[in-house]
Amino acid sequence: MSTVQTITTQLAETTPSLTLRPSPDSDDKKSQNPESSEEPYRYSHLLPHFSQDRYPPLTPFEHVDPGLRALSHPDPRAFLNGATSVVELTPRLGTEIRGLNLSGLDSAGRDQLALEVARRGLVVFRNQEDFIDSGPDAYLEWGRHFGRLHIHPTSGHPQGYPQVHLVYRDANATYNYERDDSITTTVWHSDVSYELQPPGLTTFFLLAQPTTGGDTLFASQVWTLKKLSPPFVAFLRTLKAVHSGVEQANFSRSGKRGGIVRREPVENVHPVVRRHPVTGEEALYVNRQFTRRIVGLKREESDLILNFLYDHIDKSGDSQARVKWEPGTVVLWDNRVTAHSALLDYGESKQRRHGARITPQAERPIPALEGLDLTA
Repeated sequence: MSTVQTITTQLAETTPSLTLRPSPDSDDKKSQNPESSEEPYRYSHLLPHFSQDRYPPLTPFEHVDPGLRALSHPDPRAFLNGATSVVELTPRLGTEIRGLNLSGLDSAGRDQLALEVARRGLVVFRNQEDFIDSGPDAYLEWGRHFGRLHIHPTSGHPQGYPQVHLVYRDANATYNYERDDSITTTVWHSDVSYELQPPGLTTFFLLAQPTTGGDTLFASQVWTLKKLSPPFVAFLRTLKAVHSGVEQANFSRSGKRGGIVRREPVENVHPVVRRHPVTGEEALYVNRQFTRRIVGLKREESDLILNFLYDHIDKSGDSQARVKWEPGTVVLWDNRVTAHSALLDYGESKQRRHGARITPQAERPIPALEGLDLTA
């Protein structure tokens, strides 16, 4: 067992309700003078807390996508009128915006933002200190505009705010779903795709970050699908796959992360190719982290197809974008059509990376093939 795993296991075993306390990082010190006091961590109130609360299974709900409302607006991009810079990160994925304050968007502006994220897959906002410093109550108000807020079954959250999913790693510990038994830390995934109604528009930002490294990769699942031949896409439309949260739950049950499983893990069947309810675009919907098998195929057949698709996503650099974090950055992506992976290339620096994710759920994935039976 690694040192990080030992630390988290011991914490989970000795504390019935764990709240991480800030440890001094090299970039948090006022000076190198050993007699000087440590600078208090500005976001200590948002450090990971692992309560012993238990939650019942999630129940289905009707999701109305706010992007649909923006379609009837005379100018669906009117929310960008005050921006000083709007730059496409790549032709196929991602837009970077400066000079627009997310905290100032009204309901119509948020609807238009949802449509823009659906169309571009990824939108990066810079200089959003007002949004980041608005606090967890404002985070929840923001997220509820886009859907029912998801409570993660195993991750840490700010105390009293289980709807805010946290990622955290510093010099002493990690409270993330990470493995150290692979030659790469890149693991493409769509968040909690094992839920019956996985997330749609997702908001993420860093509260603390290393001076270099810790970037996030994004991949357009619309374009990874478009790169495949029409006969193969037609075949993929007929397939459905099992997405499972069991392995993630077992990771926590083994004492890692925070050692907590608040809701029993689920498995759900989703189409291999889904259709976006607002744009109508089709996208691949499989990921290495949570997709386990294709229903109805022999194990070898399922593994062959899934591994081909995973490899295709891994290698599709012309359908990817890389976000380099800078203070005040807020990133929004549509989990229905965009996959992502964090990069854990900063461990040697011993610096803190502390992020928060607001994760509204969306509809049950809509099959690209009308009438596809989604029972197991």
